[in-house]
Order: sequence, then structure tokens, then C-alpha cells
Amino acid sequence: MVAFKGVWTQSFWKAVSAEFLGTLIFVLLGLGSTISWTSADSSQPADLVLISLCFGYGIVTMVHCFGHISGAHINPAVTIALVCTRKLTLAKSVFYIIAQCLGAILGAGLLYLITPNDISGNLGVTMINERLSIGHGLLIELIITFQLVFTISASCDPKNKDRLPALAIGISVVFGHLFAIYCIVPIIGAICAGAAYNYIYCPDADFKQHLKEALKKAKQKTNGKYIEVGDNRSQVDTDDLILKSGTIHVIDIEQGEGKKGKDSASEILSTV
Repeated sequence: MVAFKGVWTQSFWKAVSAEFLGTLIFVLLGLGSTISWTSADSSQPADLVLISLCFGYGIVTMVHCFGHISGAHINPAVTIALVCTRKLTLAKSVFYIIAQCLGAILGAGLLYLITPNDISGNLGVTMINERLSIGHGLLIELIITFQLVFTISASCDPKNKDRLPALAIGISVVFGHLFAIYCIVPIIGAICAGAAYNYIYCPDADFKQHLKEALKKAKQKTNGKYIEVGDNRSQVDTDDLILKSGTIHVIDIEQGEGKKGKDSASEILSTV
């Protein structure tokens, strides 16, 4: 239960509900832009520019409305990337992702209910072009999600003084949609982007120091070579220090009623 210690607060549940509501609105309106309301022929190609602008403006609006409440992830891939870069705890991310998925399902469900069957088509379901293989589709997803999460990381970085998160993220979404609509596996691209920004391009100084200390503890230098702490040679050196002859001071402190100052302790000297 320690891992979930930070989730039992009112502000956190406001953030979770914000992710739910933000994702619901984003999916409902975004997918709604894929439906051709002026034509009964659902087989006609969708207007890619319209869809891209709708998703982009949708993100701008959601970030502006919910960014200060939950961060406005509106995407499990973004949440997972933030977990991998230590911006969000794993326990909290579970609630975020559940809220996002439920919001997306309800948003798509509402769109399905209000859309006439003769023009609903596939309700914006993303499909790989017939000329591309599955491998090509996955590569495209990785690239467009990489640029999205990299933009999110840069625009939300406090070291970036000229940042405009809502606008930058919205333009990034338009950019990605004009090239290719998102599909199934963006998580890998999100993790790569988060890691690249936070660990390579703009690493956190405290994290670097923590990593150095962790590596220093994991290995110790002996005779010009680094060996694992659990190595037998390291243990022998430690034993030599323990068994080395010399004077050992053992202090036995007895605390009793009425004893003060020097009477509260007795010192015993022994030579090995």
C-alpha cells in the first residue's frame, strides 16, 4: 500500500477525473471529424486536413483546460513515457490509464449513439494503407509518436523559458496527423522520446548525480579494475580489515535511574 500512498488525496482524484473527461471530449470530437456529415457515401475518403486540425485544436483546448489539473496526458502512451522518465509514479499511472481508456470508450460510444448508421462508416478506426506492410505501419507510428512525446517533454520543461505547451503540443498533433493517423503501437516511440529528451538532450542534474552514486555503490575500484561488491576478492579485503590486529574500543552504555555523566557508561579496552 506504500506505493499507493500519494493517490488517496482529493487533488489526485480531481486529476484522474480530468483525464477521464479530457479523453472523452477529445475522442468524441476528434473521431467526429472523420465522419462525412454532408454525404451519404461513407466510402468517400476523409478530409485529412480537417481531421488533423480537429485533433490538433482539440489537444490545444484540452491542455489549456486540464493541463494545470492533471497534466492533460489524454494518452496512455504519454503517461507510460512519463513513468519511464520518473515524472509520474507507477501507482498513479495505473489510475490515469484506466481513466483514459474509460473516457475514450465512452466518448466513442456516445459518437456511435448520435451518428446515423448510413454515414457512420468505421467511426474513424485507423487502418494501415494497403500499399504498406504492418512493419511499415509500426515504424510510422514510432516516428510520429516520438515527435509528439519529444515535443511534450520539451514544451513542459521548466528550463525552456519560451515554452507554450498547449500550442506546441497541438501543432505536434497536427504535424503527426497530416503525415499519418495514429494506430496501434505508439508506446515504444513514446518511451524512446521521453528517454532521449530527459536522459540525453536535457538530462536532470539531480538524476545524473543519483545515477552516479548508484553506479559507485554497485562497483568499487580495486587494483585499477572495477569489481562487483559481492565479488569474493572484495569480501577477502573486507575480512582482512576486520581481522587486522590493533586496538578495538568497545563502549558499553548502561542507562539506569540516578546515574549521570560518566557513571552512565563504562569503557572497556581490549587488544587483539
